[in-house]
Amino acid sequence: MKLEIKNVSCGYGTKIVLKDFSIQVSSGEILCLLGPNGVGKTTLFKTILGFLKLHSGEIQLNGEDIKYWSRKKLAKTIGYVPQAHTPPFPFSVLDVVVMGRTAHLGVFSSPSKEDLTIAGKALEILGVSFLKDRIYTEISGGERQMVLIARALTQQPDILVMDEPTANLDFGNQVRVLEQIKKLAKKGMGVIMTTHFPDHAFLCSTKVALMQRNNVFTLGYADDVITEENLRIAYGVNVKITCLKGVDGEIIKACVPLLS
Repeated sequence: MKLEIKNVSCGYGTKIVLKDFSIQVSSGEILCLLGPNGVGKTTLFKTILGFLKLHSGEIQLNGEDIKYWSRKKLAKTIGYVPQAHTPPFPFSVLDVVVMGRTAHLGVFSSPSKEDLTIAGKALEILGVSFLKDRIYTEISGGERQMVLIARALTQQPDILVMDEPTANLDFGNQVRVLEQIKKLAKKGMGVIMTTHFPDHAFLCSTKVALMQRNNVFTLGYADDVITEENLRIAYGVNVKITCLKGVDGEIIKACVPLLS
């Protein structure tokens, strides 16, 4: 599966937030979107998901323009993990995850045994099966994030869109979520995620898009895009990029802010 974003301009009403943006992501790749607040990352996601109308350009899946797709067809192909989600009722974790099967159900259908099995499998893949009978609103932030990823997986999508999947998580849960994202990509899923941490892009991305104000974009591999100069221009702060040796000997890069 290949998602192609071609010269896309999008925004709210007549206000264009993102202009002439192009990139693509295929099965097994992780595309990381970096950039300060207000440059259009979430706006792009809402447009891909059909929540916002495209101003110009094309968004294609395997060569087909998705503007002609139904919401149901799109939901079967693209899964979405929001920054946060608090349901109005105290649903169990399994109930929340099964909601991801909505696109596969008929108008008046209830989840089948197969739907429940798929939901259970998603929790198992993420290593959080022990949560299935817990009340979603009573579990930790990191556990909720895993549940939201599991819900998206029950859609059985080809592409997973994740809006700051590590936001508001402690250090340990950030690492666990990143590990799961890498595992999903290795299984063939295409992932597009936003983050405010360049280190995350070094750790798990295949491609990076550094989005700056005034519709300036730098696209490419993490080593080429995430440089001290590019980060200084994008965020207005000075950083030092250092190299560390990982457990299996691979070189890992990290960004260290230089405080005045």
